[in-house]
Amino acid sequence: MPQISLPDGSQRPFDRPVTVAEIAASIGPGLGKAALAGRVDGRLVDTSFLVERDASVTIVTERDRDGLEVIRHSTAHLLAYAVKELFPDAQVTIGPVIENGFYYDISYKRAFTPEDLQAIERKMSELAALDEPVQREVWQRDDAVRFFESIGERYKAQIIASIPPGEEVSLYREGRFIDLCRGPHVPSTGRLKVFKLTKVAGAYWRGDSRNEMLQRIYGTAWARKEDLDAYLHQLEEAEKRDHRRLGRELDLFHMQEEAPGLVFWHPKGWTVWQQVEQYMRRVYRDNGYLEVKGPQLLDRSIWEKTGHWDNFRESMFTTESENRHYALKPMNCPGHVQIYKSDLRSYRDLPLRYGEFGQCHRNEPSGALHGIMRVRGFTQDDGHIFCTEEQILPECVAYTALLQRVYRDFGFDDIVYKIATRPPRRIGADELWDRAERALTQSLRQSGCQFETVPGEGAFYGPKIEYHLKDSIGRSWQCGTMQVDFSMPGRLGAEYVAEDNTRRVPVMLHRAIVGSLERFIGILIEHYAGAFPLWLAPVQAVVASISEHHRGYAQQLAEELKKQGFRAASDLRDDKIGYKIRSLALQKLPYICVVGDKEVQAGTVAVRARGGVDLGVMSLAALSERLRLEVEQRSNSQVANEHGTGR
Repeated sequence: MPQISLPDGSQRPFDRPVTVAEIAASIGPGLGKAALAGRVDGRLVDTSFLVERDASVTIVTERDRDGLEVIRHSTAHLLAYAVKELFPDAQVTIGPVIENGFYYDISYKRAFTPEDLQAIERKMSELAALDEPVQREVWQRDDAVRFFESIGERYKAQIIASIPPGEEVSLYREGRFIDLCRGPHVPSTGRLKVFKLTKVAGAYWRGDSRNEMLQRIYGTAWARKEDLDAYLHQLEEAEKRDHRRLGRELDLFHMQEEAPGLVFWHPKGWTVWQQVEQYMRRVYRDNGYLEVKGPQLLDRSIWEKTGHWDNFRESMFTTESENRHYALKPMNCPGHVQIYKSDLRSYRDLPLRYGEFGQCHRNEPSGALHGIMRVRGFTQDDGHIFCTEEQILPECVAYTALLQRVYRDFGFDDIVYKIATRPPRRIGADELWDRAERALTQSLRQSGCQFETVPGEGAFYGPKIEYHLKDSIGRSWQCGTMQVDFSMPGRLGAEYVAEDNTRRVPVMLHRAIVGSLERFIGILIEHYAGAFPLWLAPVQAVVASISEHHRGYAQQLAEELKKQGFRAASDLRDDKIGYKIRSLALQKLPYICVVGDKEVQAGTVAVRARGGVDLGVMSLAALSERLRLEVEQRSNSQVANEHGTGR
């Protein structure tokens, strides 16, 4: 008979097999009512799951992260249920949980309208109010294929048919609706009360442009209404800050169909890029990194040795020449190993730190592309540290401190730390994974960082620390990583001579601070709503003349600012000064300088800071000193807060 171990260390014996729901009720009636799911020996299961042997059990409620995921997963099914009730000839395909919500891909004969989404949402509320039980059923694979074919759900039948013959599949039934799913789900639809459908977009079946275009209905679901309201407000703010719109309005970059997932940088956008890259280059230089550059194409044999060919090939661009197969590099690490191997290394050379602004390409599905946030060609501030096992801890601790300083300089001071552990599909012995995961855990504890563990989310070659920064409207972005890799150096033949003259394999630490520069610049655009701090701004100051009589002086001031190293320009248009100031303000310039008769006569300039803040008349020397100090401090907090672009 099962003995149940609970998170508080207590144990509860039962004289028969018992469900998760019964375990929750035995702890207390309140918990019994609140239970949404459970974790049995770490596995997330339904409350109806039967525990037949001794096990560790955690009850999952809406207060838990797992509980919110179960709510969203179940709401995706509720969405499909409502669609089938309103549009019986629609076909449902897949409906996963995503960050902050879910979506479901639907095949239907016409495009869904905003009015359709409202009707679907109302129907979802009606179905939830029925409080119908959500029941798990296990079917033979072939029986499930025949069933879905019989009801005209050919997409669902295709999904099940791709499962190996003889396998069993789990289906979930609620009312008149039944769907394929691994689960778990809430016990009944009445537990789904706080949700909102947000938009509809196109998505190819299986992410392949050769297949039918489906309609992807997005939604969000929460445990509490106030959480939903806060999220919807965040969406409104995000819409105002959309980097794609601001990229056009501020003339930073554009993208076009002839180069899907690739960026055309305009002069202003490239200036921002250069500020980020040159800053990171100084970080490399000042922290013991040697900058290197590897080739774009590498032979298939290298990717086979690293494991990428077996584990990552579907995301790689490949080509062929003279009967040899090559791949555009999706990451820089194998190239850095080749540079390391080019000479015999000693333990005295370690740790050896390489850094590269390496351009990588990944064959992302077209439906996943999103402005410059998710692209097919990107550049990483990629670094690899070759070290001994004893050096892992101090290197990781030093790296975390460095990353924190960099993020502060870019205006981010709220960081969430996560450790992503071994995935099901991986290389390397479990004992090596144990040591790698232990080293990362110890490093964050020594750094004084609170962190959470994300099971199964590590890279196939090693676990990693994920550094998630929060932007000015509370969104979380995973940028930085630190990965411990015991496998790749050995697979590629990297060695060093140890103190005892034996040959040993170094440990390889994969690390990036900003990650993809394209994505990081997109984050910066949205974080600052395009109003970059002075040190990042593509144009830092514009000198505008009031009339044609002041053009020469305006040009002279702008040129003098340029000579002092500032990014300055002059506005000599014949338009009225009020119009000029308004149009320049729309470009979110840090400083607008105006010159007229008084300024020409006195050799001064009237200065306005972003947002129309009148700083009065000052000399060029005073203006230059103000700009210099602000650049050195990398501070824009006052202006940002005045205009809703700061914290």
